[in-house]
Amino acid sequence: MTARATRREWAGLALLVLPMLMLSTDLTVLFFALPTLSADLDATATQALWIVHVYGFLIAGFLVTMGRLGDRTGPRRLLLAGSAAFAALSALAAFSPDAQTLIAARALLGVAGASLMPSLFSLLRMMFADDGQRRFAIAVMFSAFSVGGAVGPLLGGVLLESFWWGSVFLINVPLMLPLLLAGPSLLPERRERTPVQLDPASIALSVAGMLGTVYGLQELAAGQETGAGSPWPALAATATGLSLLALFLRRQRRLADPLFDLSLLADRRMSAALATLLLVGIGVVGTFYLFTQYLQWAGDLSPLRAGLWTLPYIAVNIGGALLAPALAIRLRPPVVIAAGLAVAALGGVLLVAAAGANAALPVLVAATSLTGLGQGAAMSLISDLIISTAPPERTGSAAAAQEIGGELGTALGIAAGGAVGLLVYRSALTASMPPEVPEATARAARTSVHHGFTTARESAPALLEAVRSALTQALQAYAATAALLVALAALLITTTLVIRRAP
Repeated sequence: MTARATRREWAGLALLVLPMLMLSTDLTVLFFALPTLSADLDATATQALWIVHVYGFLIAGFLVTMGRLGDRTGPRRLLLAGSAAFAALSALAAFSPDAQTLIAARALLGVAGASLMPSLFSLLRMMFADDGQRRFAIAVMFSAFSVGGAVGPLLGGVLLESFWWGSVFLINVPLMLPLLLAGPSLLPERRERTPVQLDPASIALSVAGMLGTVYGLQELAAGQETGAGSPWPALAATATGLSLLALFLRRQRRLADPLFDLSLLADRRMSAALATLLLVGIGVVGTFYLFTQYLQWAGDLSPLRAGLWTLPYIAVNIGGALLAPALAIRLRPPVVIAAGLAVAALGGVLLVAAAGANAALPVLVAATSLTGLGQGAAMSLISDLIISTAPPERTGSAAAAQEIGGELGTALGIAAGGAVGLLVYRSALTASMPPEVPEATARAARTSVHHGFTTARESAPALLEAVRSALTQALQAYAATAALLVALAALLITTTLVIRRAP
């Protein structure tokens, strides 16, 4: 009989929630703080963008390396070292005298942050041998990540009411102290090690490939939103990144001790789970991205009010994640995953119908939240499937693969949502352009959603309804695309894991 977790393991889980909250909060905490710190540090527009995004770029870039390093040195050791570095670098960021120092500190925070995620999931695998308890623990971590991302902007706003902008970084230091003090006694260390040398060429290829891919996709999405600049540099960065990742994978096949063991993908549970992670990320993240644009532009809401309207989605997403382990006790996990994906796809279909009927905002939020409910239930069990499938000595690499799938799914979702949305927006706006609008004004409005609403409000009120309708059609088009992608993921899980009776 599998040993069940004791109070020590549950206390350890409470400790592990702290770095997860810190990681996700740091991704979004600068949303409201950026104008203040940019003014204080006299940051240029380009520097401001790097302050926000370099953290996520470096996390994505170093995940493979840190996952393998955790397999080699032990996840507890890497977690505690990464957490100590994160606390110290947070203090450095808080007292940065100029924009260049802050960018460098945020970049190093990304490297330290990349060491935390694979270590967290490796420790969960060790601490919770019972399947039901492990699934619940992973659901808790999944929920902590969602909560951190949601409260990040609000936390930043609250701290700025009473303190200077550096407080949004300094808050990380007290969060890390309980982990550093109690972690050595409450968290276990894995006995198995992977005594291999880290291949420098593989590290360089994986870091450069992930950086190029994620950077290019985010720049492509940003350009589509504002209509500024040519898309070709972003496309070139993406293509270069993908080419480097292809070279990385090719090199791993030839190495006796690869940085990432491709044999992990031979297990159909692992490969199906990672493919699902990517498909759902592209579909759901892209839809959510466009929905936030819809709230601000078509709904005419401030960023804060738009953020509050997304809280129901986040709440039911967490609820789905916490409900899934209980359902998996009665049903097999692949069945719950497939059902959750079906619910998420249904939410996309309902969003298409609701937006087309010019429904009230609460109805649109309810349809979007249905997608969040299904996605939360499915993704928490997908995460468990990835972690539990890998051999114990390869758990760090499996966790890194999971996070890479999530990062790429998010980046691709934002980029695809922006691309499809812009194409549909332009086509719909061209078809419904009021005849009295001058050609120069119409051309400016077609550049992007941002320019469309700005132009309509400043110089062409007759254009406003056409722009709003075009954005609605763009949201509908991508919601339909997302529903199809998520339905394909449900079909994949059903055919490979449900029908074939995966455990």
